[in-house]
Amino acid sequence: MVLKQIFKILLVTSSIWFYIAISAIAQEVNKQAQGKSVALVLRDSRSIREIPRLGKVEFPNTSAQQLVQSPTPQAAPTSEVVQVTGVKANSTDKGVEVILQTSFGQQLQITNRSTGNNFIADIPNAQLRLPSGDAFTFRSQKPVVGISEITVTNQDSNTIRVTVTGETDVPVVELFDSDEGLIFGLTTVASSAQTPPTPEQPENQTPSEKPSAQTDEPIELVVTGEQDGYLVPDAASATRTDTPIRDIPASIQVIPQQVIKDQQITRLDEALRNVSGVTFAGNNDNRGIRFSLRGFGAQAYSGSVPVLRDGFRVYGVQGFPELSNLERVEVLKGPTSILYGEIDPGGVINLVSKQPLAEPFYEAELQVGSQPFVRPRFDISGLLTTDGKVLYRLNALYQYSESFRNYDNDLDRFSIAPIVTWKIGDRTNLTFNLEYTKDNGPADFGIVASNNGIVDVPRSRVSNNPNDTIENTYLSVGYNLEHKFSDNWTIRNAFRYLSYKYDYSPLALPFNFDGTTGILTRFFADQDNTTKDYSLQTNVVGKLMTGSIKHTLVVGVDLNDSDDSGKTNFSGSDTINIFNPVYGPEPDPSTLALLSDTTTNTKRLGVYAQDQVTLFNNLFLLAGFRYDTVEQTVTNNTNGSEQSQSNDAISPRFGILYRVIPEFSLYASYSRSFNPNTGTTAGGSPLEPETGEGYEVGVKADLLASKLLATLSYFDITKQNVAVGDPVNFGSSLATGEQQSRGVELDITGEILPGWNVIASYAYTDAEVTEDEPARIGSRLPGIPRHSAGLWTTYEIQAGNLQGLGFGLGFNYVGEREGGLPNSFQADSYFVTNTGLFYRRNNWRFGLNFKNLFDVNYIGTVSDNSVRGNDFGEPFTVIGSVTFQF
Repeated sequence: MVLKQIFKILLVTSSIWFYIAISAIAQEVNKQAQGKSVALVLRDSRSIREIPRLGKVEFPNTSAQQLVQSPTPQAAPTSEVVQVTGVKANSTDKGVEVILQTSFGQQLQITNRSTGNNFIADIPNAQLRLPSGDAFTFRSQKPVVGISEITVTNQDSNTIRVTVTGETDVPVVELFDSDEGLIFGLTTVASSAQTPPTPEQPENQTPSEKPSAQTDEPIELVVTGEQDGYLVPDAASATRTDTPIRDIPASIQVIPQQVIKDQQITRLDEALRNVSGVTFAGNNDNRGIRFSLRGFGAQAYSGSVPVLRDGFRVYGVQGFPELSNLERVEVLKGPTSILYGEIDPGGVINLVSKQPLAEPFYEAELQVGSQPFVRPRFDISGLLTTDGKVLYRLNALYQYSESFRNYDNDLDRFSIAPIVTWKIGDRTNLTFNLEYTKDNGPADFGIVASNNGIVDVPRSRVSNNPNDTIENTYLSVGYNLEHKFSDNWTIRNAFRYLSYKYDYSPLALPFNFDGTTGILTRFFADQDNTTKDYSLQTNVVGKLMTGSIKHTLVVGVDLNDSDDSGKTNFSGSDTINIFNPVYGPEPDPSTLALLSDTTTNTKRLGVYAQDQVTLFNNLFLLAGFRYDTVEQTVTNNTNGSEQSQSNDAISPRFGILYRVIPEFSLYASYSRSFNPNTGTTAGGSPLEPETGEGYEVGVKADLLASKLLATLSYFDITKQNVAVGDPVNFGSSLATGEQQSRGVELDITGEILPGWNVIASYAYTDAEVTEDEPARIGSRLPGIPRHSAGLWTTYEIQAGNLQGLGFGLGFNYVGEREGGLPNSFQADSYFVTNTGLFYRRNNWRFGLNFKNLFDVNYIGTVSDNSVRGNDFGEPFTVIGSVTFQF
């Protein structure tokens, strides 16, 4: 009763916060230029950093022309976002310079990329506010030979996008740092051939050949990475703030959009092969994807590392996420439950959705494969209103594929994901999102194992019946609201309704296998299940100073109400010989007897606080805690009986990172986790919650001028009271005493040379049962290899007739794995090679990928169950794609 009252009070409080934030439309105040400017200069000058496919150019000498200029400078801005109050375009004897005028020359960061003939630079933490009344766009057409257009526009409420379009090719780019500000030097290949490069400018002279005004604080040049590259500098899932990955005392890996494109990834398990310590644990009888991270997550047959959707936890069965509407995949390792609650000590996986764009964007793609496999999709975005305050993005996809296993039915998938953002004011954004995915395909239970390992049968062999099917439906609806109260304080409020439903046809469920005779006993079952989650999140982020010490404070509350309803009908058994199966007919569903019909309602409340402290600009501290309380009620719908339990816990988190030199950091962290068990014993009693504790130390290296990031870490994690399947009583659970996982991980991501990208990983994981019944002690955790490694590297030709042609090569190695708990069988190691070709020119991209190049026959997943969840890996597969942006 107490929790219910607290739940209601916080629900009302969050609703009030939401009302305040949505009604607070910011006052538009034009701030004027003072001190310094940030300049976009199209010409040759003193080079600090060169970006691939670049050259130099001299443009025609014409008189300077002021396009837009701000009036007399005024007071400093009251918003945390830097106000750009004027834009100038000046032609010089060496080209054109475009100056973005700001107040006080605040430090700005740049994210750059190229697509087609366009060079695109995003400036976060900045907003375009022009005195002419056009608050969203500056445009200059054909300013010089070789450049067809320059635009400066608001990408969103706190990001400016600068786009330079070349007439025949992508503009050439150089970056400069001067007392005047941050400078982009852009040229065209055609023009560079006409005029030799100019000599270097003197150190005390600006690119416009005039001495710059000296200021107290020069702008620091910070290039945060290319959106179409392999290195992503930020991952909000780690701290719920915009802290760079290199400054966070934890191992964090990101699979960006470019890796997904280059590898032609269509499933989440394919993407996560690029990250150390992640183990694919199967598809949970085709009900949802499952993973282990650092050895933990999938010890119980239906368990998994939590997969978040934009920071929202999906409770129960995970489903099959669609990747076409994702911008990136983030992996945060270690016990981090203070931000999300009920997180496994191995870590968490966060899926980040694509967001609306201020500029029109239209992309269509067709993928075809050798399975066969057909996957058309489109991705479109732009403005819904002329004033630029309402933006949209729409991703949609249809997929048809046939399994390499001998099932009668094929997989059909449909997915659609619209997102709309409303810029209510300068400081207030409201985003509505929806995602709907429906699958209809075969119900694959994998293959059986015995004391000698996985049975020696063709990988197409089916252990249930070929006509068994399952239908999965996923729906997500919600909103995200953000309002900035002042320079340093922001409130965020978000709601998400998640629904996942699966429905089996009557099917043959593998139950027991005799390795001597080859006889597999199966029961017939008809099962459906529906999970509904209602989640509300509210947090406040504040930046403040105590003397010379910087703080970034996060305080928040999470509410969740979850209903999980499942019904199973069951019948008598039949048998097949797995080496020579004869599949019989399945019974009429109406003849199956009711086995179980239950509903589990769970109410969750979490309150957390976290402080990130910066000392001396090279020492970073992180400390926080979370209080969780959970009430769970299990109702037997056949007789109306109920069983309830309540649990609560306080979970702390501490971390420290010391930047020895700008390119090299040391870090250490400690944290605890809390995760209530949903399983019950054979007698119907609920299990005590799982708890976890983890230590981590590591090294982060920011190499090759911040183009390559390497993370080396050692971890030691223990977990108590882990739920595993009861081998005697079907549908019931048991709890192990303690499990421990220790190991070393290495991840490398980024660009080695212009056009040469790499993402690589290695993990040594020693995961075993350390306290339990004597038969289990010393058993390795199911499916976890001691050694695993992955590599994927691409090279794209940067110039000449073959410019845009690229090659990719990689491999995945997974060592031997034990199955069952206690261990009762083993799966061999495997080494799979993958290659790819791609070619991009203008708005077109063509790709051809060869997966499992040498057609290795291997077991991809190993479970704690000898008759289910042990899955064959995919055979040699070819996938081709054609992508067009318009």
